[in-house]
Amino acid sequence: MPSFIRKALSLGGPVSALSVVLAPTAQFAHGWDQEADGWSLSAVTIIPLGIALLLYAAGVARLWRRAGMGRGVTWWRLACFATGWALLVVALMSPLHELGERLFTAHMVEHEVLMVVAAPSLVLSRPLGVMLWAFPPAVRRSLASARWWPLRSAWRGLTEPASATILHGLALWLWHMPILFDAALTSEPVHWLQHFSFLASALLFWWALLNGHSRRRGYGASVFYLFFTSMHCGLLGAVLAMSGSDIFTANSSAAAQWGLTALEDQQLGGLIMWVGAAAFYLAAALILAGLWIGSGSAEQKKAGGSARFIRN
Repeated sequence: MPSFIRKALSLGGPVSALSVVLAPTAQFAHGWDQEADGWSLSAVTIIPLGIALLLYAAGVARLWRRAGMGRGVTWWRLACFATGWALLVVALMSPLHELGERLFTAHMVEHEVLMVVAAPSLVLSRPLGVMLWAFPPAVRRSLASARWWPLRSAWRGLTEPASATILHGLALWLWHMPILFDAALTSEPVHWLQHFSFLASALLFWWALLNGHSRRRGYGASVFYLFFTSMHCGLLGAVLAMSGSDIFTANSSAAAQWGLTALEDQQLGGLIMWVGAAAFYLAAALILAGLWIGSGSAEQKKAGGSARFIRN
């Protein structure tokens, strides 16, 4: 058994390993960030997250005043937004973010939280329609009826399942090129751009598969694109986990503190992508496949019932 796996298991299993990754770390300030007890307080993170939360809360309050508690915005969509927003805070502001700049494994966990947990949670909450209700009626009607055809055309193109999958895959592979990955660690603006591209491409990807044309077509295409994403994500993780040389040495300055060499840190991070992230995409594909098959069975039953009614 490889040494990095033995050391990970010696921590007490997956739950203990995750708690170690999320533990507060020593102060490590750089760039635009300031810290409070290990938390990264950056204006480029706090302001967008704060605006999103305020708009959503105001929209929910207005809808509930009109329709009553739990109506207009269902409880499960509210829970999805709260989960996705809280996970963005964990990934971008908690001690996990600071540790991720010195430990490749933590950096990998941070990225997977953004792309495979926070992004689909936010997409399932469908927050944009709710946020519109935060504005006065005249502004809301103007925004809802705006016909910016270049923007609409671009949106249709970006949210096609094929293009969204390609963009998401490109963001994943390009940012794991050593030159770009190292640039993100040494420049805060580049690091912000890395996280933005991961989150934006993931939001487009999950929206295209869960709320776009694929949903109206019965999720058949979504199953294929999720399976494809699981495969290439697993391949990238396998390359990192099986590598015999350091690729991201600049991201492993804290590896020794966790009983790991730089190479073992890289291999463990690759294993998280290879097994964890790829398995999540595959599980989502299986869930949508079940919904697709179920919808087909329901249509057949409906068609059969209609045929019997006509014959009778």
